[in-house]
Amino acid sequence: MSDEHVDRKHLRITGQHKAMGDEAHILVTEEKPGRVTVIVTQAFGPRGDSLVGISGVEFDGYPALTLLVQAGEREGLLHLSPIHGDDRKAGFTDIPKGTRCRLLCPVSREPLEPIPVDIEVTDPGDQTDYFAIYLTPQLSMGSIVAISDVWGHYHSRIVDNFELISLWDR
Repeated sequence: MSDEHVDRKHLRITGQHKAMGDEAHILVTEEKPGRVTVIVTQAFGPRGDSLVGISGVEFDGYPALTLLVQAGEREGLLHLSPIHGDDRKAGFTDIPKGTRCRLLCPVSREPLEPIPVDIEVTDPGDQTDYFAIYLTPQLSMGSIVAISDVWGHYHSRIVDNFELISLWDR
């Protein structure tokens, strides 16, 4: 896998995560010494619907994570790279930077759940809210991708077993 699309300047791997078992929801690879890549291999909406691999869109051979995005009066499917730190997207992407979006599950159309304030995912001064993409079918806030609702705000976090695994701030 080429890591040319991963924004390594702004990506920090903060945990020593090792995915276990056949149902691993995060793949952590180290193809070169010191060059760890975190890939989301399964993700779920607020009712447990799968968000990975539902569209046929892929990034470097990995199935996209798909969300339904509402921006003003418009909406569409957004396909995100599952590689943490990779800002590639496909689908509904013609949204002005700074637009606050509504993030929904594309299957159930239920809005993603806001991250409670007691789970530290925000930075001081952030003018955004974060929403949960669950990493396991148990839908626990202990295993999530925290995603911003502001278009062009490239800050996301991966939390697994209540440990911050990966942080991308640009």
